[in-house]
Amino acid sequence: MTDESGTNQQTVFIVDDDEAMRDSLAWLLESNGLRVRSFESGEAFLDAWRADMAGCLVLDVRMPGISGLELHERLQALNSPLPIIFVTGHGDVPMAVSALKKGAADFIEKPFNDKEILRLIEQCLATDREQQSRRRRYAEISGRLAALTPREREVMDLMAAGRLNKQIADDLGISIKTVEVHRSRVMDKMEVRSVAELVQLVMKRPPQPGG
Repeated sequence: MTDESGTNQQTVFIVDDDEAMRDSLAWLLESNGLRVRSFESGEAFLDAWRADMAGCLVLDVRMPGISGLELHERLQALNSPLPIIFVTGHGDVPMAVSALKKGAADFIEKPFNDKEILRLIEQCLATDREQQSRRRRYAEISGRLAALTPREREVMDLMAAGRLNKQIADDLGISIKTVEVHRSRVMDKMEVRSVAELVQLVMKRPPQPGG
């Protein structure tokens, strides 16, 4: 589901085998205007998981079946971008700290303060919005790059490196006139008006696989 800006509607996903915990947290979040979906197990959440989910995940560390830590690892393997807050008992803090080192957003100990969990969730939702914006930007830049021919891509990279037309012509073994034609097409296809703007766009392009 998307909102008016085209962004997937943010939802707080609660995964906890404790029904009372799920219900009380869902009530708190919904009473603060947040969308909520609750799951009683890691398996149930994985069944419902989609790559385009937006929001964050509030995840109990200890659950029967797939534990919170195992679910975190599986979501990482799926390249899930959802920020995760672990809910822990006192004895689970070392595990939660380990999860933080593996990319979790934060953890909170039971029993937790309502204001504290709301603060953490708002931080995660802000992070998710930034990630969504970055992904949309990457998709936009990738679309423009895909329109370039291999030669235009070479010319673009040399332009972004600060090479002049004569230098690009020498580098590629083509005429200056041909370089000028390619430069014009690069500027049009990348939808920029200056080399400085092109450099900014090239710097923001998506990371290359394996790079």
